[in-house]
Amino acid sequence: MQKVKIPITLDPCRAAQRRASYDGVVKLEELSRLQQVVQDQSSEIAVTVHCDTDQQGLVVVRGKISAHLTVLCQRCNDELGLDLEQDFAYSPVGLGAESDELPECYDVVELDEEGEIHLQQLVEDELLLAIPIIPSHDEAQCSYSEKPLSFGEIAAEEEKPNPFEILKQLKKDS
Repeated sequence: MQKVKIPITLDPCRAAQRRASYDGVVKLEELSRLQQVVQDQSSEIAVTVHCDTDQQGLVVVRGKISAHLTVLCQRCNDELGLDLEQDFAYSPVGLGAESDELPECYDVVELDEEGEIHLQQLVEDELLLAIPIIPSHDEAQCSYSEKPLSFGEIAAEEEKPNPFEILKQLKKDS
């Protein structure tokens, strides 16, 4: 089966009425905030999205994101490959609407002026949240060493006279 591009925006209410499903890819080049975090320049992110209504009659957008991304290890500054898989479930609310009535199993996504949600932005948000705050290799695999990271000898600084020494002298004289 050929992977197709996921739509940029989606009307969740219409898609839920049709029980629409999307199985495709989002190109990394289209996710500018994620590009700033990862080392990859081009990659495809596999995305599946299912729109439906739940037992309470709420519109629900569920899906799964799978991606292999390369980031910098914060310990050794070498490349680190991450296999990310993230499930999500959103229930859309109108602009400025209250979301207190939603069950806790759904995250809230706000509709724009046209009553649509931005799928690519949701995918980007989910991936940014899935990346560890401090990505690093396992200690056994990391090339970091405990050796000092300075080169050569560091010259000892000359001792500067204490500026309060004069005050000490004045105190002794009085």
